Amino acid sequence: MKRYTIIDSPLGKITLQSNQLGLTGVWFEVNTTLPSELGERDDSDALLLAAKTQLEEYFLGIRNQFDLPLAAVGTPFQMKIWQALTTIPFGETWSYQDLANAIGNPKAVRAVGLANGKNPISVIVPCHRVIGKNGKLTGYAGGVERKAALLKLEQGQ
Repeated sequence: MKRYTIIDSPLGKITLQSNQLGLTGVWFEVNTTLPSELGERDDSDALLLAAKTQLEEYFLGIRNQFDLPLAAVGTPFQMKIWQALTTIPFGETWSYQDLANAIGNPKAVRAVGLANGKNPISVIVPCHRVIGKNGKLTGYAGGVERKAALLKLEQGQ
């Protein structure tokens, strides 16, 4: 059974979703991947409360790693990309090429980009840390302005 809650953040409202296995989604209020069916609203669920606390600490600049069970659903390739995203160090950025290299498939840059864009657990699985090879910010399901703000936060600005 899926549960969800909605929290406030410095970058707008965030919807958190979980199931019995872990966190399944973290979406900003304006997000191209927000599912139509979220489940039952539960503002007292222990996992959702833990996610809320850890995100609050992140936005306050006192947390740079998350410690939550994750249960995103995707293809095996997407899951591989999402796992690789969690290895990008806090405050750093990788290009899509770097991400493709990290999974041992340097020719899969386009597929890596598509999988990155389908990441349902934003911020916690840091897809915002992936930028274009030329150093420019590329799309972000929660909006490029939020991507820029997350990167600035992580770089101490």
